[in-house]
Amino acid sequence: MSEVDERWLLVSVTTAGAASSLRMHVWRKLKGLGALYLQQSVCLLPERPAVAAAVAELGERVLADGGRMRVVHIEVADEGERRELAGEMTATVDREYAEVLERLPSFFSELARESGRGRAIFAEVEESEADLEGFRSWVAKIESRDYFDAPRGDLVRAELVRAGETLAAFATAALAGEDADGATPSG
Repeated sequence: MSEVDERWLLVSVTTAGAASSLRMHVWRKLKGLGALYLQQSVCLLPERPAVAAAVAELGERVLADGGRMRVVHIEVADEGERRELAGEMTATVDREYAEVLERLPSFFSELARESGRGRAIFAEVEESEADLEGFRSWVAKIESRDYFDAPRGDLVRAELVRAGETLAAFATAALAGEDADGATPSG
């Protein structure tokens, strides 16, 4: 685990009396930042510039929509407590990385299946590119809240590189197949 922050943001949000959509927006935004909930409507986040800016922006939205939000800057002096907090956050992120690793084999299987059928065609390349972009986007969101270098992060990144290389080989086969069919325009 990387260096654990001493400074944290303690965030408390009240949406009572505000639009019902605000509660969901707040929950999604804080979860997206990787917030560690201590109890309902009270969470912790490491105090980092990007996190503090996102929390401040959320605070403006909460206030504008009729809710209340309090952000208290705290210092967690006890190293053991800091490590425990970071460990909880890291475990959550690592489970998210594990889910990506569970789903990536289907991407590789699909490419292998289509190659085996001789179906390395442009439409399949486009579909696989969209799938890979979905994985990359998903991992980018996880990485944005991976404050303490979750163990599976490097493996996920390596698998995404391998997926890109596998897709590039599939696309090359599709191009070669379409060239052989005379389907591509000559330049």
